[in-house]
Amino acid sequence: MQRVSGAADETGYLVALGQAIRTLRKQLGLSQEALAHAAQIDRSHMGKIERGERNVTILNIVRICAVLECPVSKLLLLAETRLFA
Repeated sequence: MQRVSGAADETGYLVALGQAIRTLRKQLGLSQEALAHAAQIDRSHMGKIERGERNVTILNIVRICAVLECPVSKLLLLAETRLFA
C-alpha cells in the first residue's frame, strides 16, 4: 500500500487543518517552536503540519490540542469551516 502524504491530499483538508492549528497557536501567542516542544513534536514536523504537508496522526492532533487548550472536535470544526468557506 502506498504511503499517503500531504502531497496526495486532493481535498485540501490537511492545509485547512494546518491553518486552524496556526490560527489557534497565534491566538495563544505561542511560537511554532514552543508549540512543537510542548506537544513533543519535532519543530520541522510541526511546520510541515501547519503547511499541510504531512498527514498528521490522531495522537499528534491530541497532543497539539492539549497544548492549545482546545478540544479536538473544535479544531476539526475550525478546519472544516475553513475548507467549506
